[in-house]
Amino acid sequence: MSENVASFPQSENTETEAPEESAPADVGGVAGSRLKSFIERIERLEEEKAALMEDIKEVYAEAKGTGFDTKTMRKIVSLRKMDHEKRRESEELLDLYKSAIGMY
Repeated sequence: MSENVASFPQSENTETEAPEESAPADVGGVAGSRLKSFIERIERLEEEKAALMEDIKEVYAEAKGTGFDTKTMRKIVSLRKMDHEKRRESEELLDLYKSAIGMY
């Protein structure tokens, strides 16, 4: 005995298939292909940035395991990024504020 099974034509775009991307078009004076190129570059850089952030996190964890205070290390990294004059000004202002509230 064989059963008759109804056959339905399958759509070209099923749930398991990703929709086909069409070539970017120029719309409203915006060059679609150029815009897409910028977006893709940014996405790749964001992926690289995430990988670098993970590497930095691992270095801090290693330093912490060795006994260093990572909060202080982060502050030093931040200070080293600053221009010498800006850093001096910031430290002087911090000293002034601490003095004003009696922390010295």
